[in-house]
Amino acid sequence: MEVKEKIKMLQEKMKEERIDYYLIPTADYHNSEYVNDYFKVREYFSGFTGSNGTLLVSRTEAGLWTDGRYFIQAEKELSGSGITLFRMQEEGVPTIPEYLAQHMQVKETLGFDGRVVTASYGKKLEKALQDKNVVFCYEKDLAGSLWTDRPEMPGNPVSVLPEEICGLSAAQKLAQVREKMKEQNCTAHLLAKLDDLMWLLNIRGKDVAYNPVALSYGFFTMTDAWLFIQERAVSDELREYALKYGITLKNYDEITAFLKTVTAENVLFDEDNVSYALYRILREKTELFSDTNPTEKLKAVKNPVELSHMEEVYLKDSVALTKFIYWVKKNIGKIPMNEYSAAMYLDNLRREVDGFLDLSFPTISGYKENAAMMHYEATESENKELKAEGMLLVDSGGQYMGGTTDVTRTIVLGEISEEIKKHFTAVTVGMLRLTAARFLYGCTGRNLDILAREAVWNLNIDYKCGTGHGIGYILNVHEGPQNIRWRYTDTMKEAVIEAGMVISNEPGVYKEGSHGIRTENIIVAKNGEKNGDGQFMYFDTLTYVPIDLCGIEPSYMQEVDIQRLNAYHKAVYEKVSSYLNEEERDWLKEATAPV
Repeated sequence: MEVKEKIKMLQEKMKEERIDYYLIPTADYHNSEYVNDYFKVREYFSGFTGSNGTLLVSRTEAGLWTDGRYFIQAEKELSGSGITLFRMQEEGVPTIPEYLAQHMQVKETLGFDGRVVTASYGKKLEKALQDKNVVFCYEKDLAGSLWTDRPEMPGNPVSVLPEEICGLSAAQKLAQVREKMKEQNCTAHLLAKLDDLMWLLNIRGKDVAYNPVALSYGFFTMTDAWLFIQERAVSDELREYALKYGITLKNYDEITAFLKTVTAENVLFDEDNVSYALYRILREKTELFSDTNPTEKLKAVKNPVELSHMEEVYLKDSVALTKFIYWVKKNIGKIPMNEYSAAMYLDNLRREVDGFLDLSFPTISGYKENAAMMHYEATESENKELKAEGMLLVDSGGQYMGGTTDVTRTIVLGEISEEIKKHFTAVTVGMLRLTAARFLYGCTGRNLDILAREAVWNLNIDYKCGTGHGIGYILNVHEGPQNIRWRYTDTMKEAVIEAGMVISNEPGVYKEGSHGIRTENIIVAKNGEKNGDGQFMYFDTLTYVPIDLCGIEPSYMQEVDIQRLNAYHKAVYEKVSSYLNEEERDWLKEATAPV
């Protein structure tokens, strides 16, 4: 069925149910960044496959809102669908609440599945539409009910991590969370964010591709703990583990009925991850205290055991990517190669690494103009042939027993223009300048973003995304609350950079129809000197992969930038060379030679 037919079918159902506008976000019941196929309702009705976007359908029209990472992709995928693309945060583009406030009439009805809309977003809709007396119909999955061949809800067995690689036991982590609850005068805590819950209980699942999480909820008081999880996900190992730590296992679908019985006086919850449907239940019964999950920050600050394992994992992962770059450079123009086959070659190199569990996201392999789409994904049937010209951007990562990786390199395959070299060099300079930052404790990513972005801003170029995000530990490749970005919005979370936080460093240049460049290393914040001026901090590097010198033009660099590049490449060779064969090692020596 074509997208136009699906939209028409939904509009007919809306008319039957007396719904004037229907909202379909990209989310599961936990506001996860990536979702299982069962929850890809927005993708089904729009044809847009990006990981972020919201579809709004009225009786006569449809629009899709997405961010700068997906403008090019969305324009292509929505072509001919009749769906209008709204480029978020661009000048003159209204937000969805603003659009609804402008277009909805008094006492009209807005429909959405309240389980896939967050409490914070639902409250924002309430505020925007309060003068219109709009009726909220949030207890029906109207769109999902029309998806006749919808995939089955996931429910895979949960595993328990060995405590020796976690650094802290579940009991110790629960004690930390309860201490935070006490500080906030809360007697209970509802936790819906999946990676936080996995971290807290030292368990992992397989319900979301690339993210080792299980669909579940947690509810905690000062003395009791409940885990709501699907029965088919509960192994004998998990039953014994739950018994050991006093965790009561309940069926996933019982969360609604359970919350209706809650008598706690003050419940801590994160309105950005708890659904609007659950929020509506709780707000009728008890006092609610909305704040960031205590687990989010605790999880973000990696303990010494976690950091030690991540250092080992990143070195292994860096070796795999270095071998891949060598293979591409050696064979380009000599053997058949395309975006997809190159990605598969790299994926297989990672699978050979000791401790490999899975990829951390689908490998992005974009050649020439395809690299300008930040989250482009080649397929076996749709890909571009690689030739000994232009550049290949590869963004990839793995899940290992000991860490989660993420790294991007742009590989020069042949002749490139002087303009592209200027862009490539600016991206490298920005990445190295952020790595070299010295800053006082108390800084957030907004204070630091300019270090990475200045070099491309000096060319009157910007990249439509943040510079950095947190990295999970055997968990999601994107995690908060830490990030590095310049733009302030009323929904933006800002977190002080703490020692032990692992963050990506990935400036870029993306020119539609021409090229895309991104150089990404992963860095970890550490405490430096402490004196009368305060606690100074710095970043250590976890990623050691050569940056393609064929894209570097030293005349566009300051002397200190050249020194930083040479020092980084010296460290790459020292750390990686012993894991390579003689031919690879000779190539790496040349690839990391001083500029």
